[in-house]
Amino acid sequence: FSFSKMQKVDVGLGPEMKSTGEVMGVSRDFPTALGKALAAAGIGIPKNPVGHGVLITIADADKREGHSVARRLHRLGMKIYATEGTARSLNEAGIPAEAVKKLHEGRPHIADHVESGLFKLVINTISDNREAELDGLLIRRAAVEHNIPVITSLDTTQALLSVLETRKEQSGTPEITALSEIPKRWQEMPFEKTTHAQ
Repeated sequence: FSFSKMQKVDVGLGPEMKSTGEVMGVSRDFPTALGKALAAAGIGIPKNPVGHGVLITIADADKREGHSVARRLHRLGMKIYATEGTARSLNEAGIPAEAVKKLHEGRPHIADHVESGLFKLVINTISDNREAELDGLLIRRAAVEHNIPVITSLDTTQALLSVLETRKEQSGTPEITALSEIPKRWQEMPFEKTTHAQ
């Protein structure tokens, strides 16, 4: 979706928008296929994320799952920034995270850091807390307007991490397949056989 062209629109997707697609990636494995789809959608995913800053602001209900996401980001060599509550939760779990100020906590705050290019990725899960969600909306808008990828759900983040981890292990560029070759290639691909209960 061209959120950068739609001013003051939240980038958090509802169920109807999540089921709408505009790109496709094809590969023998899911992470490579997803990486191709993200690239086709114009979402910049670095081959080597070491040293890249990532902002994590996670709703209270997502804190526990957020720890596993943050551990994987840390193992990839990314520098984790987070709002105070999330940073405290991550640090208590043994995950290094640097606290950054929310928009109403003085400067420099998150929007300033977004504008400076400190973050290359923003992970911001939707909160039930009205004040936190207003902050989240402003953070997501600022990121989109500066062409920084924004993810609003941890399941999508886990999928993105599989792309980053696979790219780190692989060398070279992903194979390009013409659409006309897919029917023939499909038969050659070693898919796992599954059985379904009737």
